[in-house]
Amino acid sequence: MTTAVLTTLGRIRSASARSGKLRALRKNRLAMTGGIIAAVFVLAALFAALFAPLIAPYDPARPDFANALAAPGWSHWLGTDDLGRDQLSRVVYGARASMQVGVLAVALAFVVGVPLGLLAGYYGKFTDSVVSRFTDTMLAFPFLVLAVGLAAVLGPSLTNATIAIGISQIPAVIRITRAETLRLRHVDYVAAAVANGGGDATVLFRHILPNATSALTVQATVGIPAAIIGEALLSFLGLGVQPPDASLGVMLSGAQSFLAPAPWMAVFPGLAVVAATLAFNLLGDGLRDVLDPRGATR
Repeated sequence: MTTAVLTTLGRIRSASARSGKLRALRKNRLAMTGGIIAAVFVLAALFAALFAPLIAPYDPARPDFANALAAPGWSHWLGTDDLGRDQLSRVVYGARASMQVGVLAVALAFVVGVPLGLLAGYYGKFTDSVVSRFTDTMLAFPFLVLAVGLAAVLGPSLTNATIAIGISQIPAVIRITRAETLRLRHVDYVAAAVANGGGDATVLFRHILPNATSALTVQATVGIPAAIIGEALLSFLGLGVQPPDASLGVMLSGAQSFLAPAPWMAVFPGLAVVAATLAFNLLGDGLRDVLDPRGATR
């Protein structure tokens, strides 16, 4: 069998497998529910960035002392905080900050982690040893501890929080990419590409990386909720978004002194954090069940 035939058969099998995986994903109700909720958060974040007045009825940073600690009602659906700021508007803007950090932090982790994982898995030996030792060193620190430490060094801001969380997620991306590269470098269509004269860049970016996207997609859906929790924690500790800007973590921090007289100050931002992280986790679990190549053999 010629190398061209092997390559064509490999691509046909990949396309057929992707079609079957999409059908299986649509049948997974939990994954679809998580995907719908996650899409709502993403759309809310986009609308808050582009058309804020349409979904946020009030300025989230503007105090209204006449309506301080107002209970949920027609004027303020989710109530107000101790400064009279509308909770719904602040939750919408807080969700925007969470989605921004979630997407950008994961993107940063992928931009750095995927090339390092490809190099370590494909070349092995010294390159693999150096990258693996770097990864093990970073994994010695728990994710949130590392993120808090980096944010404290960089300084309190949303941008620095995003960088700190993204750096903290790099080791997981490296390990996933390296493992997929080690698995894929020995399959028939990769061997055919090498035998056909394909260079290292061609093999890595046209044959290995596209076929590693399933595992990387699952990692992204796992990394986004971790980044959302990380942003809420950093903002809660004063290392992320700075008042009066809205953030779910800032809202939870400000609600500590008002849990008894105004529980809605903590309930609604807390529910937003739970809903966002649960949605992405459900979507990630569904994708893992569908895309795991070993799951098809069980």
